[in-house]
Amino acid sequence: MTFNNSQKKLLPNIEFEKKLREIGIRFIAGVDEAGRGPLAGPVVAAAVVFPESIFIDNSLPIPNLKDSKKLSNANRLKFYDIIKEKAVSIGIGIINNEIIDQINILNATFKAMQQAIFELKPLPDYLLIDGPHFLEIGIPFAKIINGDLKCFSIAAASIIAKVVRDNIMNDYDTLYPNYGFSKHKGYGTSKHVMAIKKYGYCNIHRRTFKINR
Repeated sequence: MTFNNSQKKLLPNIEFEKKLREIGIRFIAGVDEAGRGPLAGPVVAAAVVFPESIFIDNSLPIPNLKDSKKLSNANRLKFYDIIKEKAVSIGIGIINNEIIDQINILNATFKAMQQAIFELKPLPDYLLIDGPHFLEIGIPFAKIINGDLKCFSIAAASIIAKVVRDNIMNDYDTLYPNYGFSKHKGYGTSKHVMAIKKYGYCNIHRRTFKINR
């Protein structure tokens, strides 16, 4: 499948993976996170590696895959299943709200990414990281601003991380039904803030993320 210029602006491509494979790098992981901004719940990172054979031509190995934020929930779930089927290895890292409050959200994100990467088998030869920040862990890497929009492997990781975190927040909604976690996933919507003002913080709220009370 080929894409016109307008589609290329909307869909991540495989150019990063292709260029790395041209210089002999084979085991490449895309890494992204979900949940840095919410007032409650964990931050979740995912690392995804696809087989080399999936990138042998110039078409996207999973057509129409996008950054998780640009997909409906139904399409995220569809792509989640496809990614799990096609990936060689997937790693997940989860850092809860208590650790986030102890070490701050940036360090918690680094920690979640490290967990996800070290779950991969075997360890990757190279990392493609979404965003401008990453903590060196002894594996070569590239940081890609808006990587979930530009890089196929990072976009796949963004979907895995988002679906895993959404499922966690859906479970928390059952435990804490007053807050509506299944709807806003812990983000600071007006209804969520109103619930906090009415019921106070629950066990999964990030105490260092302040709201106007």
